[in-house]
Amino acid sequence: MIAPFANLFGYILNFIYNVVNNYGIAIIIFSILIKLAMLPISIKQQKTMKKTTKIQNKMKEIQFKYKNDPENLNRAMMELYKSENMSPFSGCFSAIVQIILLFAVFYLVRSPLTYMKKVDSEVISKYTKIMQQNELTTSSAYPEIEIIRDIDKIKELRTKEEQAQDGTEENSEQVEENSQNEDEKINFTEINDEELDSLNINMEFLGLNLAQVPTNTTDWKAYIIPLLYVLVSIISLRLTNPTKNKKKNDDKDNNKEEFDPMVQMNKNMNIIFPIMYLSVALIAPLGLALYWLTNSLLMIVEKLTLNKVLKDEEE
Repeated sequence: MIAPFANLFGYILNFIYNVVNNYGIAIIIFSILIKLAMLPISIKQQKTMKKTTKIQNKMKEIQFKYKNDPENLNRAMMELYKSENMSPFSGCFSAIVQIILLFAVFYLVRSPLTYMKKVDSEVISKYTKIMQQNELTTSSAYPEIEIIRDIDKIKELRTKEEQAQDGTEENSEQVEENSQNEDEKINFTEINDEELDSLNINMEFLGLNLAQVPTNTTDWKAYIIPLLYVLVSIISLRLTNPTKNKKKNDDKDNNKEEFDPMVQMNKNMNIIFPIMYLSVALIAPLGLALYWLTNSLLMIVEKLTLNKVLKDEEE
């Protein structure tokens, strides 16, 4: 289900890349285009959130009144939604779209040779085997990223093997003996420049190699984008789920809030999500972290802009 979306996004990202010839810039432009395409859904979601905020007090009263009566609680909540001309499932479509988008972009950035460059799977398998045979990689979760990262090393190995073959032509007996142990080893002479060029993506961006995975490198600069992403995500999360401090602090209101699952969920999200973001960003290629960083920045701009526009409309 996700692969067709990743394949479609791959055409878009590859088109942008062919224009700018830089993977990082292409990711940023791609993020902006996706955010613009999602704008109608975001506007509808924002309006729904505002309506939900307006009836929050009524929802709390119902939750407090029927806290020990789930059946009447559900009935009263449905009646409230009906009276306010709202649907309890109004945010489901937006959530589904965002989940599909999240996984599709993950597939795309994790496997850019498959979804962006449209390289044949047999070619990718061949170079994955070359990487393993020459100890350039282990069983990584991002083999295509590692192939792109080590293209120059593969070229160097090919040059060395060609030179070695030229120097061992006179010692045919030794070559024959070695070949018995290397029957399954891929011959570098089978690799041509056109094929290598089809695997190459310019991953250099502001002094960073977007093919790097922070936990698999000693370069401290690889941690810049993940840390910025976590910081921006926390700000975005605060804007999306603000903690409201009300002047009403009597015991009754405090008791109501205790039974509000949305308040508790938001509090948990503010703690759990930043940890989750950092954990994933540290084991993902920097190209994916850059997309997430750009998307979080755009989300902040979108949130502030829509709040202003919708507020002006209400006035």
